Amino acid sequence: MRVAVVAGPDPGHAFPAIALCLKFLAAGDVPTLLTGTRWLDTARAEGLDAIELDGLDPTAFDDDTDAGDKIHRRAARMAVLNRDRIADLGPDLVVSDSITVCGGLAAELLGVPWVELNTHPLYRPSKGLPPIGSGLAPGVGVRGRVRDAVLRALSARSWRAGLRQRSAARVEIGLPAEDPGPLRRLIATLPALEVPRPDWPAEAVVVGPLHFEPTTDVLELPPGDGPVVVVAPSTATTGADGMAEVALSALVPGRTLPEGARVVVSRLDAGDAEVPPWAVVGLGRQDELLARADLLICGGGHGTVAKSLLAGVPMVVVPGGGDQWEIANRVVRQGSAQLVRPLAADALVAAVREVLGSQAYREAARRAGAGVAGVGDPVQVCHAAIGAPA
Repeated sequence: MRVAVVAGPDPGHAFPAIALCLKFLAAGDVPTLLTGTRWLDTARAEGLDAIELDGLDPTAFDDDTDAGDKIHRRAARMAVLNRDRIADLGPDLVVSDSITVCGGLAAELLGVPWVELNTHPLYRPSKGLPPIGSGLAPGVGVRGRVRDAVLRALSARSWRAGLRQRSAARVEIGLPAEDPGPLRRLIATLPALEVPRPDWPAEAVVVGPLHFEPTTDVLELPPGDGPVVVVAPSTATTGADGMAEVALSALVPGRTLPEGARVVVSRLDAGDAEVPPWAVVGLGRQDELLARADLLICGGGHGTVAKSLLAGVPMVVVPGGGDQWEIANRVVRQGSAQLVRPLAADALVAAVREVLGSQAYREAARRAGAGVAGVGDPVQVCHAAIGAPA
C-alpha cells in the first residue's frame, strides 16, 4: 500500500507523522511524508521518503488572527498547491494531520480515500462533555449538567462558524459544501487521557501515542545518587516561557531538593540559562532519559505527557496555551501529576516536593501507561479502512 502522510512542521505533529511512517514502512508499505523543510533530512535519515509540503508559509491573503480562516481557507489553498505532488505519489491512502487538514482536502480532489491523524485525544465536541479546552471534568448532578450545557451552547457558536468557513473553503476549490469526513480517525493517545463520552464517533479508533526521537544521543546524568528530575520545556509557541530557567534556579539539591538530586533539562535547543553543577542541559533521547527519571516537569504537551506515562513517571505540569490546559487537567484528575499555573519558583518547588514525596503519583502514572496494551494498531486500522491486506 502506498501512503502519503501529511503533517505540519511543529514537532508535536511532525514527529508522530514520522513515527507513523516508520510503522507503515515496517509493515511493508510505501509511505511518503509531506511536511515542513525542518524535518525532511531527519525523516530521510530514518529511511523514509520525505518531500516538502508547499504553502505552509502565510501569504498576504491569509488572516492568522482568524483561527477558522487559518485552518480552513489556507488548507484549501494548500490542497490545490499540493494536489499534483500527492497525485504523483500514486497513493492508495492519504493520512492527514488533524491540524494540517489540506491533506484530506487534496485526497478528496484526487478521489483518494483518507484517514485523519489526531496526535492527541479526540477534541471534537460532545453532547456529554464540557467544551474541550476548558479543562473541566464532566459536570455531576443537575447543576453540573446545566453548567456543561450552557458552556457547550456558548462554544457551539465558534464551532458552527468554523463549519461554515470549512464549507465555503471547500466550495472555492470545487468540492461539495458538505464535508464527508475521513474514513477513520486515528486517536494517537492513551486511554487514560481520554474522557468517556456518549457519542464516541464510530470512525474514531484509539491507537496509542506515536513517538519519534529526533536524536540518537543519550544525555549523561550529572553526578549524584538522589532523584532525577527531568525538565522538558514545551516546543509549542504557546508554551509557558521560562520553565527551564526557573527550574534550574529554584531546584537546588540539599535545599529545595533531596541531597544528591540531579536536574536534566531536555530541549531541542541549548538555550542560554546558566547551568549549575548538579544539572545538565541538552538534546537527548527522552525515552532513555525518562527510563531513569523520578519526576518530569513539562508544559502539558500531549506527546511529552504520554511519553512520561508510558515510562511510569509522574509529573509537575506547567501548562501554556493551546490544548496544554486541557491535557494538564486530565492528567491531574488521573492522579499522575500536580499542576502549577502561573509559573512561580515557590509553587514549582512545592509541587515537586509533593510528587516526589508520594508513591501514589508514580503508581497512577504506571496505571495510565499500562493502558497502551488495549489500543489498536494504526497500520492495521488503515489497511482495514480501505480493504487492503493486513
